[in-house]
Amino acid sequence: MKIKRRRIVRSKVCQKKLLLFIFGILLLFVGCRKNPDSNLSKNNSVEEALSSFELEPGFKIELVVSEPLINDPVDMEIDENGIMYVVEMKGVPFDESGTGSIKALTDTDGDGVFDQSTVFADSLILPNGVMRWKKGLLVTDPPNVYYFEDTDGDNRADIRKIILSGFDSNDLESNVNNPLFGLDNWIYLANGLSSSDKIEYPDKPNAVQIDNSGNMVRFRPDYYDLEMMSTRTQYGFSFDSWGNRFMVSNANHIYQEMIAAQYLERNGDLLVTDAAEKISDHGSPAEVFPITKNPQNQLLTDVGVFTAACGITNYLGGAFPAGFNDNTSFTAEPAHNLVHVDNLNSTKGAAFSASRVGKNQEFLASTDSFFRPVNMYVGPDGALYVVDMYRKFIEGPEFMEDEVVKTANLYEGTEKGRIYRISAAEAAPATWMNTLDLGEATNKQLVGKLSDPNIWWRRNAQRLLLDRNAKDVVPELMRIASDSESAMGRLHALWTLEGLNELNLDLISNALIDKEPGIRENAIRLAEIHLDDFPALESELLKLQEDIDPKVRYQLISTLGFINTPEANKARQQLLFKDITDEWVQIAALTAPSFQSRSLLDAVLERYDPSIPAYDLLVQRLSGMVSAGQKPEAVRALLKKATSADENEVEWQASLLHGIAAGLKSRESIPTELKRDQGTLLFTFFEHPSISARKGALEILQIVGFSEKQSPQAIPRALEIAGNDSALPEQRALAVNFLSLQNVEPYSSFLGSLITPEQPMPVQLAAINTLSTIPDETVSEYVLQKWPSLTQELRDAALNTFLVQPFNLARVKILLDAIEKNQIQPSSLGWSRSVVLMRDIPDSLKVRSRQLLTQNEGERKDVIEEYQAALELEGDEGQGKKIFLNLCSICHTKGGGEGQGYGPNLATVRNWMPEKLISSILDPGLSIIVGYNLWRVELKNGDVKHGIISSETSDALTLSYPGGTKTVFSRNEIKTLAALNTSPMPTGFEQQITKQEMADLISYLKSQ
Repeated sequence: MKIKRRRIVRSKVCQKKLLLFIFGILLLFVGCRKNPDSNLSKNNSVEEALSSFELEPGFKIELVVSEPLINDPVDMEIDENGIMYVVEMKGVPFDESGTGSIKALTDTDGDGVFDQSTVFADSLILPNGVMRWKKGLLVTDPPNVYYFEDTDGDNRADIRKIILSGFDSNDLESNVNNPLFGLDNWIYLANGLSSSDKIEYPDKPNAVQIDNSGNMVRFRPDYYDLEMMSTRTQYGFSFDSWGNRFMVSNANHIYQEMIAAQYLERNGDLLVTDAAEKISDHGSPAEVFPITKNPQNQLLTDVGVFTAACGITNYLGGAFPAGFNDNTSFTAEPAHNLVHVDNLNSTKGAAFSASRVGKNQEFLASTDSFFRPVNMYVGPDGALYVVDMYRKFIEGPEFMEDEVVKTANLYEGTEKGRIYRISAAEAAPATWMNTLDLGEATNKQLVGKLSDPNIWWRRNAQRLLLDRNAKDVVPELMRIASDSESAMGRLHALWTLEGLNELNLDLISNALIDKEPGIRENAIRLAEIHLDDFPALESELLKLQEDIDPKVRYQLISTLGFINTPEANKARQQLLFKDITDEWVQIAALTAPSFQSRSLLDAVLERYDPSIPAYDLLVQRLSGMVSAGQKPEAVRALLKKATSADENEVEWQASLLHGIAAGLKSRESIPTELKRDQGTLLFTFFEHPSISARKGALEILQIVGFSEKQSPQAIPRALEIAGNDSALPEQRALAVNFLSLQNVEPYSSFLGSLITPEQPMPVQLAAINTLSTIPDETVSEYVLQKWPSLTQELRDAALNTFLVQPFNLARVKILLDAIEKNQIQPSSLGWSRSVVLMRDIPDSLKVRSRQLLTQNEGERKDVIEEYQAALELEGDEGQGKKIFLNLCSICHTKGGGEGQGYGPNLATVRNWMPEKLISSILDPGLSIIVGYNLWRVELKNGDVKHGIISSETSDALTLSYPGGTKTVFSRNEIKTLAALNTSPMPTGFEQQITKQEMADLISYLKSQ
């Protein structure tokens, strides 16, 4: 479910009506061609939908339930008795009357397809998640988490109770969803939005309450436990077999929680802005490969990459073909009508890495634009169940063109919904629907299921044993925890014993030396819970310092932060230096109480190795902790060390200074004592041999303040350096930045004079950014004046000055005026700035912005319309390749194939709609890809060159020409530099290509 984060202040009712679809894909409608085989204009039957799929070889896909039994499904659960519960979110976009429901599905004839549907619970607003618990279900329907139970066996709930309340219910993009029972016996809730309400147990006013910071939540209703976690997700999250957690957001299809909240809470002085790590090795957003015919690509869709990632699910079913059973993660992408799969690699260190399976193709994709996979579930048969909401629109109407909202049926498809079963090609048909009876199993039989290769059986057996308080099988659980051949059996037995309050010292100690690293890792977590109960565990933990597995060592250093003994402190240091290059090991080590930070800093400085960048990062973190939390005299002492003239200390002084600056930013107030050190900081800024140290000194001056009266020669000296063409570009840029310590308006003309092609790029960048500190429109005037000569990196900085927040409406208006006058091309904005202009700026300018950025007439409208007829012709990919090689390869390549890299690699356009491809081919100026403008370079010797700037440094730039030749020019050679706001590709291509050949070329360009 795509959940673009936005916050709009309105009444609750109004906000619900405008934000709407929980998927929040933020797309705008663009016209789609009529085509005989278009899937856009109709709802496909189930048979047609099945024929639309392309699936990974070795698998098969089958339907298990569809309309009319279910509508608008978004989540599912299979209980121990074989009943499938489906969450129906029917109300989006506008219906707040309580149409949401939970359906109970059964298969009465045993054919593997559900044929009976009962409304288990109804009158829900926008329900979005379900989990089996006790004798009923937990259901998320913001702002509440409900418990429903059927007490008379008719598959209809007659108990309805609010378990938790206080979640955000105004912004329907990232609110509470997808409850899941964890290995550690806690119930976890996805969450990504904060609210002003307290999250609480409404039936227990005196129980713990937590502020809703917007992070995930875990709770244990039996004990009224409730905790906020360290990370957030959007729609969905997942665990691997060992309890590691993976989350998802719109454009980031997989990231991992790296450090838990209980560790971060130990040290308030540690500056950690994100407790998660992006683990995709193929980009974020990663490229996707849809096969949809006539896709519903809207204006703000980032086409061809993840833009609506949701429903992440680790496959732990044990029944897939080789290569898919261990550490495999699936993510749904409803905007592109597909399901993506990754393999998780655990050799990276503390974090995993995720690598896509298959090249240029997805695990599951559909030609049907109504196919909207939003969630997945591993069933008792080891199959992967895909929940398909099946709708035409999955966008918020607030982000469509008014014409579409007024004329389109936003509910088209709402009466439909499907759930598919994906299994190995040779797998037996599903038979569990009317034979599953885990609920009737004895406690001993449940214990046996803890070793099952399928997570469904392990998770439900553990849950049921705890529900039954199964003390009678404690001896058997202890036996399995100690010597079962199954690692999963040992793991789940340990946590089940923990849930039954029967775990003892011997069991934990034995698990700490288990042959399986994942068991040892979990044993450390269990030991952490029982440090007060079993003091002897400290010595057992310390024996793991030399463990061969990095993830075990990482968990150990995290847990040892709770033990304040000389032995534990020494062990943490040893673990830190052993894995110092792992950023998360550094963070885990520093979560120990902050009073140890200065002694650890001294130890790090003694070992400092300038050839290992990790030392710089560690020094910054430690000095940041000191300056964030310790007394002013301690900070001044550290500052003195960072600015001393001792040559032996120069190597790490820059890191100290940057760390001090970061720590000072986090303080509520800046100690006045630090203002006494202005002279020392100025000396460092102007004289230190390290550019990085000078930057650090400037950062501190920006925080503590600068008194020109105290140092009247500083500004003149900075002006002198900034204007000295003989000085190093980095020194000049720093001097320009120094000017912003005071009002720079008196120097605006001087700064403007630095934005010229012959000036080094760092100097020009600094001048633009410093001019932007003047609160009026001065910088905008200079940017427009200099725009033709600004290269791409400079243009990025210049465009950002128009969109500083809080928004300067005058600057935004100037930008829109420039776009309207064609001084700045819309294609120069890039996707993210276009989104800001059409989504985030004040409403007074938003309508105009959308009009400007959506008009796409061009000067060759008639030619383009004539060639749209090619869209009705069937293209031949093979012939298209010949046309590409003959007409296009002189400037372009496609992937790694034949051709030249003068123009954009045309593999990047495979996901464009055919209409856009034809328009761009016939009128290249319509959508010049960023970085491929044609430039005119006039040299001081009189020569004039035209080409694409393919690279630039502070002192030189490289011009590329058709055919692959390049020339490098020193900036000192350049007299003038101007972007021609035109594509290097000439117009008139229609004179070389027929409509059929255009159809062939489009077919080739869209091929994999």
